[in-house]
Amino acid sequence: MKKIIKRISFFILGVTIILLTVIYFAFFDMVFLPTGTLIAQSSSSDGTYTVRAYQVIGGTTVSDSIRAELIFNNSNRMPKNIYWNYRESEVIIDWIDDDTVLINGVELDVPHEKFDFRNQ
Repeated sequence: MKKIIKRISFFILGVTIILLTVIYFAFFDMVFLPTGTLIAQSSSSDGTYTVRAYQVIGGTTVSDSIRAELIFNNSNRMPKNIYWNYRESEVIIDWIDDDTVLINGVELDVPHEKFDFRNQ
């Protein structure tokens, strides 16, 4: 009897971990965002970073979105998604200084900060 209870407990624990992982990646992480079409890009004044903005066409049932990624020009780091906002189809990118970018009115300290409308 103890073996069966142990197996059921491990099964429930495994299913719970898988479910929580799926929920995290679906609602809180920016790794699996759609790619979109490149509509703008802007580099910092010192050339360390480039922000590329993409328009993600939602289709008939979902509004358009804007995704922006940070490119590390002087290193081999992978691009990092730093901006994801729903119901936007245009983007304005302004650099305040070498490490601070303003994307559609949202100020971000790169490379540490990111904006995701799902977490607001």
